[in-house]
Amino acid sequence: MQLPDHNCTLCPRLAAFRDDNREKFPDKHNAPVSPFGDLDAKLLIVGLAPGLRGANFSGRPFTGDYAGELLYGTLLKFGLATGTYKADPNDGLQLIDTRITNAVKCVPPENKPVGDEMNRCRPFLQSEIEGMANLKAILCLGLISHNNVLKACGEKISAFKFAHGAKHSLKNGVRVFDSYHCSRYNTNTGRLTTEMFEDVFAAITSTLSSRA
Repeated sequence: MQLPDHNCTLCPRLAAFRDDNREKFPDKHNAPVSPFGDLDAKLLIVGLAPGLRGANFSGRPFTGDYAGELLYGTLLKFGLATGTYKADPNDGLQLIDTRITNAVKCVPPENKPVGDEMNRCRPFLQSEIEGMANLKAILCLGLISHNNVLKACGEKISAFKFAHGAKHSLKNGVRVFDSYHCSRYNTNTGRLTTEMFEDVFAAITSTLSSRA
């Protein structure tokens, strides 16, 4: 499986932004964020990109910002994680049959990667998906994640419309589940409620149990 170098320069804009953040926050991670969880997991959760003060600071996906509180809290509730989430990569939290990654591995300015950056980073996602021999389901958090997963799997985006709660069957046998991103903005505006998020995980766990 391929992972970007600690000082990856594939995307000049993201590399420059990373250098700026290293000067501003020298004690933080400020580097491509590696996936969390084992390659032999059955479930892969794909986010957009590391948050500036979340994963970009902590070095673990969805760790250090509100999105992580909802995501890890839900994983714990559905038996897909064990331990206690303390927004710290050293909190001892462990994933169960689950792996978490991002479509773009480096934090982008204003949390908005551009098309060329997604294209350059996608081979890492593709390598990860291909390296998961037991993969049964992928949860896409948001439209950008959805589109990048489909492209990484060699599918046509037009054949799979994104919608919260949507389910798709890919030609590689993997089931894709869509959810609105678990960001503070989406939850504060009511676009995504805890119940809506948990409904998606209920569907995922049901699928995983039936395909064990």
